[in-house]
Amino acid sequence: MLNLIRVFIKVIETGSFSKAGVVLKMAPSSVARNIDSLEQELGTTLIKRSTRKLVLTEDGHQFLVGAEKLLTQADQLKASMSQVNDEPVGILRISVFESFGRQMVSPILPEFLQKYPKVKIEINLDNQMVDLNRDNIDVGIRIGRPADSCLRARKLLTNHTWLCASPDYLAQAKPLTHPEDLINHNCLLLSQGRQLTHWYFQKNKEHIKVAVNGNLYSKGGTPLLEAAVNGGGIVQMSQWMMLDLINTKQLEVCLADWKPSLHEDSSGEVYAVYLGDKFLRPVLRAFIDFLVMKLEQRLISLNEHYK
Repeated sequence: MLNLIRVFIKVIETGSFSKAGVVLKMAPSSVARNIDSLEQELGTTLIKRSTRKLVLTEDGHQFLVGAEKLLTQADQLKASMSQVNDEPVGILRISVFESFGRQMVSPILPEFLQKYPKVKIEINLDNQMVDLNRDNIDVGIRIGRPADSCLRARKLLTNHTWLCASPDYLAQAKPLTHPEDLINHNCLLLSQGRQLTHWYFQKNKEHIKVAVNGNLYSKGGTPLLEAAVNGGGIVQMSQWMMLDLINTKQLEVCLADWKPSLHEDSSGEVYAVYLGDKFLRPVLRAFIDFLVMKLEQRLISLNEHYK
């Protein structure tokens, strides 16, 4: 109805349908139909038409006064909302898998909150898949692009992995020069229920799939990483989880000439996923942009150190 009111006021200001049409970039016939629609919705005649001029009816005069006030208030409200939406405010609820949240997300939250003092964050470190709508979550950080068409996704990083073990473990274990040698090693594994676990390797055009076994399983990577540091076996984990430990000589990279993967078809990209609303909340947009920037800086820094 607001658009119809704008057309009505422009007709009164210009004095004709054709002049209003020029200003509004509408055909005079479209302007007339808008006025007809407004009168039909109000149930009264606002303008008397003649070949010489347009004349406001008594109802038209009364409506014009209220319509001008209404449009002024609507424009003021729109302007105030625009100011609110330009500044990130409110609560942001985040769900992220445990290892990534602990190592990559949690450390940058204080800087984000300092930058946006009107924002509060609720973060849940959970390896279980959550329903963003049901659980009232603004953004979930997951491995793999979501299949749900109602969700939007932004890639954060490619989740390359390394095969690592502690120097103590490698010193007393059997030689490891080829992926198939893993059958002689204790592998620390991400839990997949009762399914047999395979690790995948690629070198040039050669692809190898190896069934691996071990005595420690976990749904999250942190327990496996701690076990590997303490000589418990060989772990395949994301590079971003292990770079610091490699730089401090707590872990060594194994089979460095092979490209390992936990997944047969991909390296398991990490995505920020969120509900596909037409208008993204400023706080959500600001957080995702900030996260992408800080992750890029973090990975560049770590890789330069490792080199």
